[in-house]
Amino acid sequence: MKLNTHFKDISESYLFAEVAERTSAYIKANPDKKVIKLGIGDVTLPLAPAVISALHSAADDMSVQETFKGYGPYEGYAFLRESIQNYYRSHGVELALDEIFVSDGAKSDLGNILDIFDKDNTVLVTDPVYPVYVDTNTMAGRKVLYACANEENGFLPMPDGKVKADIIYICSPNNPTGAAYSKAQLKEWVDYANKQKAVILFDAAYECFITDKNLARSIFEIEGARECAIEFCSFSKIAGFTGTRCGYTVIPKQLGADGLNANKLWYRRQSTKFNGVPYIVQKAAAAVFTEQGQKEINANLDYYRRNAKIIADCMDKLGIWYTGGKNSPYIWLKCPGGMGSWEFFDYLLNNAQVVGTPGAGFGANGEGFFRLTAFGSYELTLEAVKRIEKL
Repeated sequence: MKLNTHFKDISESYLFAEVAERTSAYIKANPDKKVIKLGIGDVTLPLAPAVISALHSAADDMSVQETFKGYGPYEGYAFLRESIQNYYRSHGVELALDEIFVSDGAKSDLGNILDIFDKDNTVLVTDPVYPVYVDTNTMAGRKVLYACANEENGFLPMPDGKVKADIIYICSPNNPTGAAYSKAQLKEWVDYANKQKAVILFDAAYECFITDKNLARSIFEIEGARECAIEFCSFSKIAGFTGTRCGYTVIPKQLGADGLNANKLWYRRQSTKFNGVPYIVQKAAAAVFTEQGQKEINANLDYYRRNAKIIADCMDKLGIWYTGGKNSPYIWLKCPGGMGSWEFFDYLLNNAQVVGTPGAGFGANGEGFFRLTAFGSYELTLEAVKRIEKL
């Protein structure tokens, strides 16, 4: 037996596991202290009433012979894909139904999509970066290059024509930095990818937070993207499905290389390795896009946007440089006093009992920066800000 030795090339501890371990150790040693967690990007509001109603109704369907569902379509039920199709149409993007694939989340698909690409492809990611992009490619033995995101470019690096890449990861609004590319900037990336004959893997998990008309909610708003991009999205942030698990991937039918079609390869991969998302979860997801669902969902999003503004206003008051806070649930701040990321993590935990995420865990360029999320409760976010201001 031989095991995959590329696992030795990744960190033994996943970033958020390390955050959780340090936080748990502090709580155990200080049971009298109330810790506020603004680290992991997990939502706190419950599922919307329209979603719960659909979930209950779908569960009832499973108890009746006439409406019982067994194995569903590998690509997802048509009723959900049509809802997603209409959602894109509301933002000016037309998709064919068979370009939409329902999954158990964007994180899964961002890793699984690599099955359709050769191991010899060179990967380009921004630094700092969501760890899944790097780790999944490192596990497969691919070469990974980094586009330098930093304070000078607002953590929005642009393409370098001298760099040759085959697979390009773009997350906008970005995790962890909260920075978002304008449509003009994304056009530069699309043109670069088409010139390089590369593919952009576009993580749109946070598109629902965009309110600025100059920003794209989908890469397919950009001319030329259908020839070079795959888009991943999730119900986790728009509708609180972090524990319910549902997402989707969009692969244009014209995307391909070497006589192979990416859309067909992905269907073949899914039909081989995946049996689909549960019927009841897909019914709940479809309710997100109903008129009532959208009303309730947007109220929840406004709740998190308010939290983001509270944190951003605190940074402004204290004179701390940051990105995000607008069009994003993340605030990416420069650690005060020249502290390192983990140094500031410990300082904030020990002196204010507030947990965030050290930027160093997202890559070399994350050192000296720190991420706070707007996914806590309103009351706890207010309390966290008061503690930070006092500190």
